[in-house]
Amino acid sequence: MQQVYFDNAATTQIREEVISAMTEVMRTNYGNASSSHSFGRSSKALIEKSRKTVAGYLNVSASEIIFTSGGTEADNLILCSAVRDLKVTHVITSKIEHHAVLHTIDQLVKDYKIAVSYVDLKPNGKIDYLHLETLLKNENKTLVSLMHINNEIGNVLDLKRVASLCKANNALFHSDTVQSVGHFKMDLQDIPVDFITAAAHKFHGPKGVGFAFIRKNSALKPLIYGGEQERGLRAGTESVHNIVGLETALKSAHDYMATEVAYIKDLKQYFINKVESELPNATFNGKSGNMEKSTYTLVNVCLPIPPKKAAMLLFQLDLKGIACSKGSACQSGSNQNSHVLTEILNADDLQKPSIRFSFSIYNTKEEVDYVMTVLKEFSN
Repeated sequence: MQQVYFDNAATTQIREEVISAMTEVMRTNYGNASSSHSFGRSSKALIEKSRKTVAGYLNVSASEIIFTSGGTEADNLILCSAVRDLKVTHVITSKIEHHAVLHTIDQLVKDYKIAVSYVDLKPNGKIDYLHLETLLKNENKTLVSLMHINNEIGNVLDLKRVASLCKANNALFHSDTVQSVGHFKMDLQDIPVDFITAAAHKFHGPKGVGFAFIRKNSALKPLIYGGEQERGLRAGTESVHNIVGLETALKSAHDYMATEVAYIKDLKQYFINKVESELPNATFNGKSGNMEKSTYTLVNVCLPIPPKKAAMLLFQLDLKGIACSKGSACQSGSNQNSHVLTEILNADDLQKPSIRFSFSIYNTKEEVDYVMTVLKEFSN
């Protein structure tokens, strides 16, 4: 049976050079980076080299990069400390953010009684920037938390526009950039965002490691207490091999970005063309079917399949060796509709199956053809 992996927005295949780099570190650099002897200093040097590499790609200071266990921890660190330590009393977000943000905000409402405003969405899931500007005109200490690229429908936020609005209104700006770091170049000197987050496994690195960018002099404080690792913002013995894996993956992503982006864009366009020609009643959710207004890494397709038959679609695709998802992998155990699609689709379309297909350099047009054959068979 053919095996096709089209769930790269959930996680990606690790590059061979990343595996090699991590293996070498595990074999030879096993010292605790907090130890003062040569074994410890060797590990510490690797971490600081990785920190400088990451900072260089974002055009920021190395001291502004804090390594974490991934995007969720980084989001929690920023949001919780902003409320607890920076005395933020008002958070502006959207109802289509990742649950790492939405559930954290829900908890902050319970713990600190903060006010939350949800920016209006256009029917295609696009942020209403004029409404955001209206929400920003208040007297409260405000944090805006809006993701750069939506992980389910691929919509792209205008980071610079939102950052400028926040600055003009004395608000802090946090963006979950888990789906964009490693896929797009980002100059944070040009974009005055205060905080961003990333996870290595989204750009062909290892799971269990990510980072937060925290602009200097932000006055954030740790969530995890213990040692003084990560500038005192994230206690715990550093996972040196994972951090080096993140660095290696990010370096490869930038080294090969031009050719790999072109390859994946061509693959996505091919997928769109196939859907339009072979499944003419299918529609694309959000802006995912528009190459100019969505990320090049994914599409989200609403398929014209009756509800009773639709309930078995993912199961049938899995039986055919096809990996994809109905939404975020974090919701895979839930029978509920995607919270993102619930916000933007009408009642009729919510009864139809919507599937996210996400691409990488390891995918091929032959795999797209195979998926289309299976979808056509199931749709008949």
